[in-house]
Amino acid sequence: MKELVEKLNTKYALQDIIYQRDNMVFATISKELVIEAITYMRDYEGFAHFVMMSCADWIEDNKFQLTYILNNPQQRCDVALRVMIERENPTMTSAHHLWKQVWTYQREIREAFGIQFPGSPRVEENFVLEGWTDKPHMLRDFDTHEYAEKTYFPRGGRTTNDPATYMREKLYPNQPVTAKKNKNVE
Repeated sequence: MKELVEKLNTKYALQDIIYQRDNMVFATISKELVIEAITYMRDYEGFAHFVMMSCADWIEDNKFQLTYILNNPQQRCDVALRVMIERENPTMTSAHHLWKQVWTYQREIREAFGIQFPGSPRVEENFVLEGWTDKPHMLRDFDTHEYAEKTYFPRGGRTTNDPATYMREKLYPNQPVTAKKNKNVE
């Protein structure tokens, strides 16, 4: 694994390399080089399986972090390449041409975070939230409480009941509730 990382580092100037375990490494790469790097890994290093793509909102740094996780089934190892992109008008080159399932991740990330993937199939279609018109719901500055208050009718909070007492009252509503005596206590 270290040999592969050294080779990738020489070609793509990796940063923040973290060995999560013996067979998994995380590294940050520039936005401009990530598609080239994952293409190289697929075509020349045996990383035939695209595991997943995820996004994190680093609002404090005004950035999004996209993470591409690739797997080499023969060597049983994973490489996760992280890319930092600007939060303002976020756009990322699509990787759907490398693995067919990538468009699904990109579509979900576009809906949840507002990141655009030009040319990705069906990326503008709703993924989960049909008819959603508010800002992307996974942004850290999206106020879920405010959204719920303005969207849904108010209702009372929950009550907590002792399960034994509650069931006794439901099953035997006409019998008075009596305290059960513990045989071990005098």
